[in-house]
Amino acid sequence: PGRPLQQFMAELDVLLQTLHNVPTIDKIINKDKLFGIEMNQNKSIVELINSQASQSKIVTTAKVKLKHKFKLANVIVQKSYKSKVFHSGKIEDYRKKSKEYMEKAQAYKCLGKEDPLPGLIQRTNKYLLDLRLAKWITQKHYELLSIKSNEVELAHLYYLPKAHKPGTPLRPIISGLKHPTSKISKFLDDLLRPLFDKMAQETTVSSGFEL
Repeated sequence: PGRPLQQFMAELDVLLQTLHNVPTIDKIINKDKLFGIEMNQNKSIVELINSQASQSKIVTTAKVKLKHKFKLANVIVQKSYKSKVFHSGKIEDYRKKSKEYMEKAQAYKCLGKEDPLPGLIQRTNKYLLDLRLAKWITQKHYELLSIKSNEVELAHLYYLPKAHKPGTPLRPIISGLKHPTSKISKFLDDLLRPLFDKMAQETTVSSGFEL
């Protein structure tokens, strides 16, 4: 802490260069080589495995050091929006911009230690069970739409930096693919979408040729 950002970036560059110079580890070893008859082939494979294990340890160690340096320097590294580069910035800047956006949007709430997910799962499954008992949905639908706690997570807000714009504004992204109600939403969309498309067919423009 307290070190100049230039020194941190210099150390980061050395670590990234180390990771770049380590050869990629093969995930699959040819079975013919592994079970070769000749002793020298077996010896070569053992040496190869040991070498790959050593390389894996080097990469793992470098990753741990990299995360530690990010934490010490109070820096966050994010993939930038609409580009193939990464952006590094101060955590305080991200928090400030995030707070400003949330106050402006008035659509988000910081939960802190509060976890509404278990209650949401319970209420949604109870609602589905009530529909099943009332015979509004079939048993197949009930099993399809029921929620398993290990398959869902709360929708959350995160940001990608717009490194190509002055001041590096943040692009808000809402991740809700695993939200407890996503399966119900998709089920209803599959039911209603064909009806909507049919009713709106005369006023819908599907391509530029129709203009």
